[in-house]
Amino acid sequence: MASLRSTPRYQFLLALQFVMLVQSTVWCYQYKVGDLDAWGLPTSANPQVYTKWSKYHSFKIGDSLLFLYPPSQDSVIQVTEQSYKDCNLKDPILYMNNGNSLFNFTAEGVFYFTSGEPGHCEKNQKLYIATGNGTAYSPSYGPSALPDSAPSYPTVFGSIPAPPSSSSPSQSVPVLIMAVIGLVVCALLGGNL
Repeated sequence: MASLRSTPRYQFLLALQFVMLVQSTVWCYQYKVGDLDAWGLPTSANPQVYTKWSKYHSFKIGDSLLFLYPPSQDSVIQVTEQSYKDCNLKDPILYMNNGNSLFNFTAEGVFYFTSGEPGHCEKNQKLYIATGNGTAYSPSYGPSALPDSAPSYPTVFGSIPAPPSSSSPSQSVPVLIMAVIGLVVCALLGGNL
């Protein structure tokens, strides 16, 4: 009699369980800041573009922001909360100026961004994002000033795997449950239970 481990059914179930485990931890997204508006000075027709954009997205560790802009005309800087409020461009935490800037969330917290060009921050080309349990919106307008619905644009441009250190207890529970279910199914099929 052939061993259960060498049967195609057992191998298929084992492969299926592995795929389900891998898929449960790889749901990270890359968001294009501003969607169709990209990263630039807000227009008079849409002065709250970044406020609206950030209100309708939830960010987590492993996600990333893609800032697209003409590198000869703009840049992106990450700043402190006080520099964000004051539109102070001196001593940024991070300076990005290649026109295709990617910022990865590697920890929970609040992140403040503005244009590195003088005068742009004062014209509301700024954004703040809270990852984890927080919410994201621009405090210059606040969430109460926004409508309950917004235009729907495609915002996901692909997925990137989460770094191993970003696993949280909430992500580990579904993995554990799937592993237990897989073992029970295999044991039942093999007649061991």
